[in-house]
Amino acid sequence: MVSAEDLLFLKKIGLVGGLNGQVFGSSQKVADSFNMTAMTVSRRLAALEKENLIIRNVRPDGQYFSITRAGEDLLKKEYVDYKKLFEDNAGVLWIEGEVISGLGEGRYYVSIPGYVKQFREKLGFEPYPGTLNIRIDPAGVSTRKKAELHGWVDIDGFTDDDRTFGSARCLLCRINGYRCAIIVPGRSHYPDDIIEVISEVRLREKLNLTDGSRIKVEVCLT
Repeated sequence: MVSAEDLLFLKKIGLVGGLNGQVFGSSQKVADSFNMTAMTVSRRLAALEKENLIIRNVRPDGQYFSITRAGEDLLKKEYVDYKKLFEDNAGVLWIEGEVISGLGEGRYYVSIPGYVKQFREKLGFEPYPGTLNIRIDPAGVSTRKKAELHGWVDIDGFTDDDRTFGSARCLLCRINGYRCAIIVPGRSHYPDDIIEVISEVRLREKLNLTDGSRIKVEVCLT
C-alpha cells in the first residue's frame, strides 16, 4: 500500500526527470533537493522500490533511479483525479437554497423593452416576465461570492421617452437545464444570501416550485 507521503515523493521524482529516464544523485544531494533528510529519502526510495514503482541502482558514486510503468500509471491516475477536480468542473459552481417570495426588483427589468432587447442579445434568451427568488444556504454564500468573480454580463442603462433606466448585471446559470441568469440591479438592496433569477420559462410552473422548495443553481463561469 502506497502512503500519501510516498506518492508525493514519487511525484517529486517525476518532476526531476524520473519519467523520462534515470535520475542520478547521491542520497544527500537528493535530500537537499527535496528538502528532506538523507534517512527519509532512503526510506522513501526503498518503499517505492518495494512497490515496484521505481527502479533503483546503487553505485559507489551515488544512485540512479527511474519511475517504472506501474509508477507512471499511478501518477496518471492522480492526474486524472486532479483534472476532474480542477478542470472538468472548473467552469461550473453550484449554489443551493430554497425558493422564497421576494421584493421583485429583477421583475422590473424583464417588463421593459429596452432591457428585454439586451437580455435577448447578450444572454441568448428572452426571459419570462417574472423572477425567481432564492435564499442561499449558509454554506453557499461563499460559493456565490466566488461565482461573482466570473463572467458578468453588463446590462446598460438607457434613456427612453425622457425617462432614465439604470444599469444591471447578469451572471449566466441554469436550473434543471433551463437557461437562466442571476440578475443584480445597479442599486440592489438584497443581502448576500438572496439571489434573484430570470429564466426563459416560468420556473415555478415548470418545476412545480413553491416557497420552501429546494433548488440548485448551476452557475456557468465560462
